[in-house]
Amino acid sequence: MERIPPFLKKLCALAVFALLIPLAAGSDPMDLGENVRQAFSRAGLPLAREKRPVIDFSLKLADGRTITLSDLKGKVVFLNFWATWCPPCREEMPSMEILYRRFRSQGLELLAVDLMENSKTVSAFLSDNNLSFPAALDSNGRVGSNYGIQAIPATFIVDRDGKIILYTAGGRNWNTSAITAAFEELLKHGNYGN
Repeated sequence: MERIPPFLKKLCALAVFALLIPLAAGSDPMDLGENVRQAFSRAGLPLAREKRPVIDFSLKLADGRTITLSDLKGKVVFLNFWATWCPPCREEMPSMEILYRRFRSQGLELLAVDLMENSKTVSAFLSDNNLSFPAALDSNGRVGSNYGIQAIPATFIVDRDGKIILYTAGGRNWNTSAITAAFEELLKHGNYGN
C-alpha cells in the first residue's frame, strides 16, 4: 500500500475545507438567497459568482440636479449605460420604464447614464418617450470608461449594499414575467427597512 505524502494530505484537507466553507454559510457565496439566484437564472440573467464594489461617481442629471451613486445605497440600483442614437437602447427603454414604475416604491432605483450627449438631446428623448427615470450625463465618457463599457446598452444591477451582482450587455425586454419575478425576489431579500 502506497503512503500519501504529508504535504499532499494537508493540501487535500485544505481543499475539502475550502469547499465546505460556502456550504457551511449557505450555498450562495453572495448571500443573496437561493430563491434570488434561481429567479435570475430562470430570467436568463445569471448572477455573478461574487459581488464587486461599484465605482462611485457624481454626475449631472438631464434636469440639472446632481446624483451620486453612493447616495443610492440601501436601494437596488438598475444602472444602465446608453445613448439616444443607439437602436437597442431605444428599444429597451419602454420596458425599463415599466420595471421602474412597478418597483420604485419597493426600493428599485433606475439610473440611465447617457454617454457623451448633451442635456437638451437627452431631455428631449426622455420627454418624447414618456420616460420618468433619472438620466445622468456622462459628457466626457469617463464613468463609462471606468466601468469598462465597450458596447451599449450595458446594465449593472447593484444590490442594497452597493455591490454589483449582475452585468449584462445588449438590449432586452425588461418587462417579462421571469424578469419581474426575479426583481420581486431581489427586492424582498434582506431586511433593509425600505
